[in-house]
Amino acid sequence: MASPCEVLLETTDAGLAARLGARAAAEAHRIEAKFSRYRPDSVVSRLNRSNGDPVEVDAETAALIDFAARCHSLSDGAFDITSGVLRAAWRFDGSNRLPTTAEVDALRARVGFTRLGWSAPRLTVPAGMEIDLGGIGKEYAVDRALGLVAHRFPGAVLVNFGGDLAANGAPATGPWVIGVERPGTDRAARLLLDLSRGGLATSGDTHRFIEVGGVRYGHILDVRSGWPVRDAPRSVTVAASSCIEAGMLATLAMLRGPGAEAFLEEQGVEFWCLR
Repeated sequence: MASPCEVLLETTDAGLAARLGARAAAEAHRIEAKFSRYRPDSVVSRLNRSNGDPVEVDAETAALIDFAARCHSLSDGAFDITSGVLRAAWRFDGSNRLPTTAEVDALRARVGFTRLGWSAPRLTVPAGMEIDLGGIGKEYAVDRALGLVAHRFPGAVLVNFGGDLAANGAPATGPWVIGVERPGTDRAARLLLDLSRGGLATSGDTHRFIEVGGVRYGHILDVRSGWPVRDAPRSVTVAASSCIEAGMLATLAMLRGPGAEAFLEEQGVEFWCLR
C-alpha cells in the first residue's frame, strides 16, 4: 500500500492478534498484487497491455470498475481512472519543475473514461491508454481487511492503511481517537477525531506537490484540464459508512476546489476541511 499499515484489536491475546494481523496483511498484499499498476503480472497491467482488445474480468475487478464509473459520473468527469498517464508530465516530488501546456495536452489525448469500452464483464482499453485503480484500491483494501478480521474476532477492530481507516466498533474504553495531520511539514496533529464505527479517509496535498514561483500545485489533477485543481483545501477528511465511500467523497470534494465544503454539505456527511 506504499504506506504504514496497522490493525488494532481490543484483546490481550498476543497470539490471536498476530494471526489476525497476518490475515489482514495477506489480504492487503493480495489486493496490491492484483491491482497495482507497478506489477507486470497484475490485472491492471494485463488490461493496459491489451492493445485495444476486449478482456473479460472477474467479478471483483468488475465491481471496482463499476465503482469508478459512479465516481466519474458524480464528479462530472473530473475523477477518471484513465488519468494515470498524466504522471509522465507531473512529478509531485517537492521540486519546482512545471510541465508545459503542450506536454499536458499531448497526454490528455490519451485520457477519457468514456473512451473505455465497458460492458461487464468485458473491458476494452484503447491502445495507448491505461487504467489505474490506485485512487480507490487502498480504501477498498481497508474495508476488505476489516471485514475479514471482524468475521473472526468479536471485539473492536480498527484497520488503518496510510491514514485511510475503518472500524467495526469502539473499544470498552471509548471511541478510537484519530489524528489528522496539520498541512505542512511538521506532521503534527491538527485535529483529533473520535471514531466508533465506519470509515474515515483524508485527501490532500501535504506530501505530494510542487511549488513554482510561490504557487503551490497539489497532486489532485482535474483531467478535464490536465492541471492541478486550484483553490482546493489543503486536506479534506470525511467520515462515512465505509472507507471506500469516505475516500471517494474526500477525493471528489478536493476536485471541487473552492466548492469542496458545499459539495460535502450536499452529501450530508461529517467532514473536516483544512485550508
